[in-house]
Amino acid sequence: MRNEMVTIPIAAGETVSGILSVPDSDAMAPGIILAHGAGNDMNQPMLQFLGEGLADAGYITLRFNFLYKEKGKKVPDRPDVLYQAWDGACKFLHEHPFYRPQEIIAAGKSMGGRIASQMVSEGRLPVNRLLFLGYPLHPPGKKEKLRDAHLYKIQIPMLFFAGTRDQLCDLELLKNVLQDLKAPWKLEVIEGGDHSFNVPKIYKIDQEEIYGHILKGMLLWLKEDLVVE
Repeated sequence: MRNEMVTIPIAAGETVSGILSVPDSDAMAPGIILAHGAGNDMNQPMLQFLGEGLADAGYITLRFNFLYKEKGKKVPDRPDVLYQAWDGACKFLHEHPFYRPQEIIAAGKSMGGRIASQMVSEGRLPVNRLLFLGYPLHPPGKKEKLRDAHLYKIQIPMLFFAGTRDQLCDLELLKNVLQDLKAPWKLEVIEGGDHSFNVPKIYKIDQEEIYGHILKGMLLWLKEDLVVE
């Protein structure tokens, strides 16, 4: 596996940085795009671990920054600008001169996954599966304000990782939402995990062990032959 620093063109002449993790094998495997959450960037430890682990397993993996992080800002961009970054990353991987994976999976931490799912529901992101690393189902303390309406429009398979202590995703509410989805879905619960899958010390689990568990779950799901009805 090797990492390549890349520059991804987006709209209005802007660019964002990306890291392409390339497998040693030349075998054609699906490509995976990993988007960061609102408070971090493409170098977030979990995303780095997963990106490199997926590449070791044979998947071409792309991490990228949203434009606000590229410019050193803390407040996320408007939705349309976030869309532009996702669109640019997807085009970059689809049209790469050497790799060009036939299938692409969109994965994201919190906001990164939510934006991808909104684009898929609107027919604006040509990917084959969606993977959520802590879906932000509602704002903290506001469980009545669910961000679920667009999920029911999605037709491609989805995998959700959720922690039992996630303040942005009540697990029972998420399970209720999942029961009404049209597309195939799977839920992986991280016992004791918060929104970033950190667990209390009482669990005596190393953080990389948790990341390894998530990576294993991703790899098993990616190998499943999922049929969309």
